[in-house]
Amino acid sequence: MRPVTSRPLDAARLLRAAATMLLAAGLAGCVATTALKRPDLSAPAPAGTRVLLMTPNVELSEVTAAGLEEPNAEWTALGTHNVASALAQFMGKRKVQLVPYREPDAGSDAAHAHVQLQKLHEAVGGTILVHRYNQAAILPTKADRFDWTLGTDTRRLRQEFGADYALFLLLHDSYASGGRVAMIIAMAAFGVAVHGGIQRGFASLVDLRTGDVAWFNVLVRGAGDLRTPESASDAVSTLLAEVPL
Repeated sequence: MRPVTSRPLDAARLLRAAATMLLAAGLAGCVATTALKRPDLSAPAPAGTRVLLMTPNVELSEVTAAGLEEPNAEWTALGTHNVASALAQFMGKRKVQLVPYREPDAGSDAAHAHVQLQKLHEAVGGTILVHRYNQAAILPTKADRFDWTLGTDTRRLRQEFGADYALFLLLHDSYASGGRVAMIIAMAAFGVAVHGGIQRGFASLVDLRTGDVAWFNVLVRGAGDLRTPESASDAVSTLLAEVPL
């Protein structure tokens, strides 16, 4: 099945909805859920495997009293730096050849194609969250197999970077504002649980020859702070602990 591209707003909403669903299901106490992978994927990867490290998609927000998330540019820049550094350090210990991602010239056809692949990964990842990690929403045709793809457009990355796989990573974090904290305390007095910030994300190892998602893992928890290098390192190492590289 070839997924349809989605606007960033739609994919972001899907991610928030999926994270809320997982928290409601009681997974917030776990730092990660079970990773998924194709049965034909060898582990560890053969010597000489080249892995393209895509720029991580990081966003940090403040949760208002009403529960809305307002992105914070300063926090996001800091979190992006911390996550990128943690990713490079974590993957640097693996026995594969790392290929750093280089952004194409702005406005070029390559730049547009790369952005569309990033958006597609976010949409497909959000769909996997909903239809693989929620027993009530598992698709009948995929109940006993892990079969998701970004499509053959990923071959462009293989041609441009000479890589076998691409590692995509998305991490969003949010923090309760003073007003939200007050709301949590007030509602707790009535026995109603109201969540504060949520750290959620997922990572995909994509086969650039076919576009198939070869491995996938998700992280959802109510703790952590990507604004600190230590927490960013913990989030990355937890999310990628089982990556077959």
